Amino acid sequence: MDFDWLNTFLEVARQKSFSRAAERLHVTQPSISAQIRALETYLGHRLLDRGGGKVTLTAAGRVFQPFAEQSLIQLKHIRLTLEDMERMPRGTLTISANDSTALYVLPLLITKFKKQYPRVSLNIIRAERSKTIALVLDREVEFGIVSLPIRDPRLHIEVIHEDKLVLVVPAGHALTQLKTVTLSDAAKYGFLVPKEGRRRELIDHLFVQNKTARRITMELDSSELLKRLIVAGLGISFMPRINFLEEIKAGLVQAIEVEGVNIPRDLGIISLHSVPLARAASAFFTFATGTTRPDPGTDAIDVGEELEDESALAIGTPPPRTKSS
Repeated sequence: MDFDWLNTFLEVARQKSFSRAAERLHVTQPSISAQIRALETYLGHRLLDRGGGKVTLTAAGRVFQPFAEQSLIQLKHIRLTLEDMERMPRGTLTISANDSTALYVLPLLITKFKKQYPRVSLNIIRAERSKTIALVLDREVEFGIVSLPIRDPRLHIEVIHEDKLVLVVPAGHALTQLKTVTLSDAAKYGFLVPKEGRRRELIDHLFVQNKTARRITMELDSSELLKRLIVAGLGISFMPRINFLEEIKAGLVQAIEVEGVNIPRDLGIISLHSVPLARAASAFFTFATGTTRPDPGTDAIDVGEELEDESALAIGTPPPRTKSS
């Protein structure tokens, strides 16, 4: 059924005349008659009585009139909603990130994004790095935010946050009295380390690479608990500086530069290269990166291509600054 038929029917009913309705709608009278016939044929009922020199509604026409009016109102509402979506994205996005990123990086980003796009709902899944990558590859989340570098031709990768790991010690720790701190100096004290994940890999590699032994006093699966234990004076660790900004300002801990040690901890937003972004997802990507992610093309890399061995990537290698494709 054509919506124009409904508009024509209602105008004829209001004007009680085919000719006046034609004038109002700026069409010919035969066109009005053809549309009414088509509508009546479609419904299988006569809607207008044309006898007696005027046009009146039949019983079926009186029943049909409010439905026609409501249908046109709904059509207008749908059009306005779709136009509004073009101006203001809406929908739901799901993002996966580890505890540290979810607690210290995402809140500021999400707060600013929601001010600009209040109709987009964001769900956050807290998962460690490998799980986050798997969720993106399995299309269970639109985006993951993970530490770099990462190489996978199935993923589009953009840097969104640059940071580094620093040695964090409790206030008044003996290391704070040294003018210069070496890795050997730090290794004399008990380390608190994550049980697994990219940060644990970076810390382990650092000591192996420098042929320095260190004493692990505790392995933890929570970055927040690890942080609290450092503040309580129960150990030291290499941690992202952003995690301790408030504690450093309050004098509860101190971030120490270790001579010859540079551990970048840049974060990237990852998405499945072969899947186009919906409007809300595209808005978030552009907001987070300042760039527009190109739609997947016919030249996308075969997902079966052999992946680069991450273990071969040297600690401190600068992360990619452009998409991985």
